[in-house]
Amino acid sequence: MNKPSPAIIAQSAVRRLPRLALLLFCLAYVLPGFLGRTPWKSADIASFGAMRELALTGSFWLDPQVLGTRVSLDGLVPYWLGAIGIKVLPFFDVALAARVPFGLLLALTLVATWYGVYHLARSPQAQPVAFAFGGEAGPVDYARAMADAGLLALIACLGLAQLSHETTPALAQLSFTALAFCAVAVSPWRSDRRLWRPSVALVVGLGGLALSGAPAVAVALGLGSAAVEWLDARRNADTPQTGTPGETWRWISIVLVVTLVVAVLAFFLNQWRWRVDLRSLGNLRSLGRLLFWFTWPAGPLALWTLYRWRRQLASRHVALPLWFAVVTIASTLLTGSSDRGLLSSLPALAALAAFALPTLRRSVASLIDWFTLLFFTGCAFIIWLIWIAMQTGIPRQPAANVAKLAPGFEPSFSLLAFAVAVLATLAWAWLVRWRAGRQRAAIWKSLVLPAGGTTLCWLLLMTLWLPLLDYARSYAPLAAQVARLVDRKACVQVYGLSSAQITALQYHAGLDLRHLETGVRCPVMLVDVDAEPNLGLAMDIRQWRRVAAVRRPTDKDEDLLVFRRRSETPAQGGAESSSAPGSAQTLGAARP
Repeated sequence: MNKPSPAIIAQSAVRRLPRLALLLFCLAYVLPGFLGRTPWKSADIASFGAMRELALTGSFWLDPQVLGTRVSLDGLVPYWLGAIGIKVLPFFDVALAARVPFGLLLALTLVATWYGVYHLARSPQAQPVAFAFGGEAGPVDYARAMADAGLLALIACLGLAQLSHETTPALAQLSFTALAFCAVAVSPWRSDRRLWRPSVALVVGLGGLALSGAPAVAVALGLGSAAVEWLDARRNADTPQTGTPGETWRWISIVLVVTLVVAVLAFFLNQWRWRVDLRSLGNLRSLGRLLFWFTWPAGPLALWTLYRWRRQLASRHVALPLWFAVVTIASTLLTGSSDRGLLSSLPALAALAAFALPTLRRSVASLIDWFTLLFFTGCAFIIWLIWIAMQTGIPRQPAANVAKLAPGFEPSFSLLAFAVAVLATLAWAWLVRWRAGRQRAAIWKSLVLPAGGTTLCWLLLMTLWLPLLDYARSYAPLAAQVARLVDRKACVQVYGLSSAQITALQYHAGLDLRHLETGVRCPVMLVDVDAEPNLGLAMDIRQWRRVAAVRRPTDKDEDLLVFRRRSETPAQGGAESSSAPGSAQTLGAARP
């Protein structure tokens, strides 16, 4: 029997969020981080290196590589998308062209989450309690308001900001998971003639997820979705539903067939690999802290939803996002993939968080607002304060801290970035003033400040702090130092370098790199400091002379050693005359 809904919502509480405001909200979140920055270490630039090599060489489409070495991140589709972006956008910088498809993937994630929550909220079991004399929220208006809340909950998640703006398989997994979630949520509202739309979305979602490094997750989501649909059909066999029994069974068959095809395709493309690592379960306290801050505020709100809707756990508007969240979180815990694996759980958690809002007490909503206001206003103040210190040297302590943590960094001023940051700060002040004006009518009001604060801080970081973050998080300073020590016209042999380091030297310094094992004779060799003890086993070290040790200015544990053949003449501007941070003069005494 259907249990009474815990949602008590009046029609006045489901007014829609203005579409223009919502669109500007999404643009302000999506664009910063994809525009204007360099690839960051390590997964971001390693993935970009494989995309770049695919686009330039046209080989290894079934086994993405960087200089003949397979990339450490699994999957195929993410690298294909980046390479296609580079090929179809030759007038862009290659790094920007590779990021364009991923910006579209993030936008697709937001759209799929909105439509998924919208159709789940239209389910009969998700509707609010009917009032004795009318006035309860209408189904369509209620679903639209809940979808707005789900989208705001997704944007507000703290863990989404950085990882969703990188060109890695994690973002592709997030987008395809959201698309599969949307397809299953939409299916009951499509007749036989229009069932092809969610079917195509399901094929792309589960297929893209399986070919982005998560075939087991794709199969589990497919089988679980079919089970949810079957249980929902049995549970509501005697109640009017949106689709006929024949349509429901037809959709279940489609889900099972697509899941089987996806599993077989992943097998033939060699995407099935054993990744279970139970050692990560040894520190459950650390995992709990990670899960809490990464999913805030959607995670705690999702737990509240499970409690308040505990009598409707078998209903599809709770069961479907719950299954997606359980599978993705369990996959993260069992494979030890840390925060990147949690990224795929956010759309489902955001959907669950939306259904917490109709049951929240006014005191809890006020607590969320006050915490959010203080936290994000404080973060924005700190970002502005440190930026002013970088530009003027005042206050002295923040300026000294920046100089200590990023030695050699020279601040620059961008009028465009400053103007965007000022407009974003003013928009935040207006949003706080609007929320403080006792806007109690809209159901999504409690998530406006969390989403707005997250967007504000992310935008400030990607404008005011972008030069500093590029300097601290990219390999550009390291590549610039190496470029001053070698002749770019000659080839350079490498030994022990990671895919990220190789890509950085190719992209930032324009070096022609060759692996030591190829046997090509080059005048200069670059060796990772951790691989130096094994260097004598791979070559005759007597033919080489070490001339410099180069270090990333912001990383004390990542050095590259520069060797030159003893028969070669040192190039002008070599190690003996270099005075750059981390050059031979700096590290020669430390590493004899």
